[in-house]
Amino acid sequence: MHIHRKLAAATLAFALCTPFAGAAAAESYEINVILPQTGGASFLGKAEQHALGLVQKTVNASGGIHGKQLQFKFYDDQSSPQTAVQMANQVLATKPSVLIGPAIVAMCNAVAPLVKDGPVMYCMSPGIHPPAGSYVFTSSVSTHDLENALIRYFRMKGWTRIALITSTDASGQDAERGVDEVLKLPENKDVKLVERVHFNPTDVSVAAQIERVKAAKPQAFIAWSTGAPIATIFKGIVQAGLDVPVATTDGNMTYAQMKQYAAFLPKQLYFPSAAWAAYGPGVEVPAAVRKAQDDFFAAYKAEGAAPDAAANHGWGPAMTVIDALRKLPPNATAAQVREYLAGQTSYAGINGVYDFKKVPQRGLSVENAIVTRWDAAQQRWEPVSKATGVPLAK
Repeated sequence: MHIHRKLAAATLAFALCTPFAGAAAAESYEINVILPQTGGASFLGKAEQHALGLVQKTVNASGGIHGKQLQFKFYDDQSSPQTAVQMANQVLATKPSVLIGPAIVAMCNAVAPLVKDGPVMYCMSPGIHPPAGSYVFTSSVSTHDLENALIRYFRMKGWTRIALITSTDASGQDAERGVDEVLKLPENKDVKLVERVHFNPTDVSVAAQIERVKAAKPQAFIAWSTGAPIATIFKGIVQAGLDVPVATTDGNMTYAQMKQYAAFLPKQLYFPSAAWAAYGPGVEVPAAVRKAQDDFFAAYKAEGAAPDAAANHGWGPAMTVIDALRKLPPNATAAQVREYLAGQTSYAGINGVYDFKKVPQRGLSVENAIVTRWDAAQQRWEPVSKATGVPLAK
C-alpha cells in the first residue's frame, strides 16, 4: 500500500505539472538562428550570438512578442556551407516564418535557394545581394556601398593610387566585384588600381603578393577578407614595411580581433562601417534612430562592454524582424513577414531609417555608410568621415 500511495502521488504530481510545463512552453516565441559557433568564422558567430542574447533580454523586458517571451534557438553551421544547408533543412522542417542567419557570404548563398518559397531568411552578412521580392533579406550596408564610401574617402584625401588584395572565396570575389563597380563611377575617373592580387584563405603567407603591391607604390591599400586570413595579410604588410593607409572590411571590426592582432596591426587602419559607429555627441540623427542607438549601446554598457560590427550584424536584423513580428498577427506567415518588410519605408534602426522600397531586401544605402579609423591608444574606432565617405573637416 505504501508503494501504491507513492505511485499515486507521483502520478498526481505529473498530472499537475504537465499542463504547467505545456503552458510555460507556450509562453515563448521561438526564432531559429544559424550561426558559425565553431570553425574559422566562430569569432564572428559567437559575437553575434552574444548580440542576440542582449536582443532577447531587451525585447523580453519590453513585453516580448505578443506577450510571449522571445527565445532564440541556435544551430551551429561550423563555418561550413554544407553544414549550413543541413542545419537549414532541419529548421525548414518545422515550417517557421522566419530564419535569422547564416552569418557569412558562402553560407548565406548556400542556404538561399532553399527558401525561395519561404521562410524569410535574414542573412547577417552585408556581402550578399538578393533579388528584389525574394524571401532573402540582408544585414547592414552593402559591401559595395561600404567600398563606395571608402574609395570616396580615399579620393577626397588625395589617395588615388590604390592596390587591392582579396581572398579567393565568395566574400573576396564579392568585394572585388564591388571595387570594380565603384571605380567605374565617373567621380572616380582619376582613381587608379595600380595592383590587384589574390590569395587563398588557407595560405599561411602572402609575402609574394605584398611585395608586388609594394612595388606598385600605392598611396592606399584595400585588404578585403574576413577573420583569420586578414591576420596573414596584416603580418605580411608589417613584415614588408608597407607603410600606407590600409583598409579592410567591417567584418573585421571586432574588439576580439583588434586585441588578438595588436602586435601586427597596420599603423593606419581604416574600416568602412554602417552608421552605428558614428554614435555620440554632436551627431545629428532622427529622434527614433537615436532611441534605437541608445538602446543598443545601453544594452552593452549594462554589462561593461561596447558594441562592434559583429554586434551590429546581429542586433540590426533581429530588431528589424522583431518589429515586423510585433506589428503582424501572432501567427504571421512567411509571406506576411516578407510583405511587411518589403513595404517598410520608415523603420528606425541603429544605422538610420530603413527604406526597403528604395533599397529592396536591405533598406540601407551608401547614405548610411561612414569611414572609421582604429585608434589603438583609445581602443576604439574613430569616425573620420560623414555619411557617404566625405572626410570630416579637421
